[in-house]
Amino acid sequence: MIDRLLPLLHLCDSLFPTGAFAHSDGLEWATDRALVSSAADLGEWMDASLSQLARADGPAVWLAWHALAAQDWRALAEVNAEAFALRPSAVSRQATRAMGVRLVRTWRQLYDSSGFGEMAAAIDVDRTMTLPAAFGVVCASTGVEARAAVEGFIYTRLASTASAAMRLMAIGQHQAHRVLASRLRAVGPVVDAIAMQPVLSSFAPAQDLAAMSHQYVRSRLFRS
Repeated sequence: MIDRLLPLLHLCDSLFPTGAFAHSDGLEWATDRALVSSAADLGEWMDASLSQLARADGPAVWLAWHALAAQDWRALAEVNAEAFALRPSAVSRQATRAMGVRLVRTWRQLYDSSGFGEMAAAIDVDRTMTLPAAFGVVCASTGVEARAAVEGFIYTRLASTASAAMRLMAIGQHQAHRVLASRLRAVGPVVDAIAMQPVLSSFAPAQDLAAMSHQYVRSRLFRS
């Protein structure tokens, strides 16, 4: 168990070089417009994020994990393409590919990733891999269980939101982490639902509009 836990901890560490620190997923625009300005507002933003993770990226991680385990490259390509298509803004599509490609490329340099050679022959992993698909396949290649992979992915996305909030808002570390901890308590049931019915969908209009509007923020800290 320990030897499988350590790669997951490495992958979920904020120091792991995926470039996630450069993206706020629309939060920067929301804070600039004072739509998110307090711990309570941040909690509502994270609730919306968790709901979207339950619909789209979480199922994509699960399905990508199983596709690599079965070496079903057609299924993996379909999941990857759908995860990309469900992002409505161009900048968010670019972001998920930039982070996904970087994740796979870095992982191959650090670990013995079985199945990646065959995957690379079937999918253009150096150009088209999305972040949730990449997370699923690297976890599967290292023996991390599918449920742990989805839990880890959701944690990284919510923790990234908390980190961005501390740079964008007048909110302290303890406040931000209290908000994060309260949302992490809801992750278990979310993963249960994903495991029962891993179907990708998307409905987060407010966050989608925020992501699309990020380019109009006058002075930006983040790329998205």
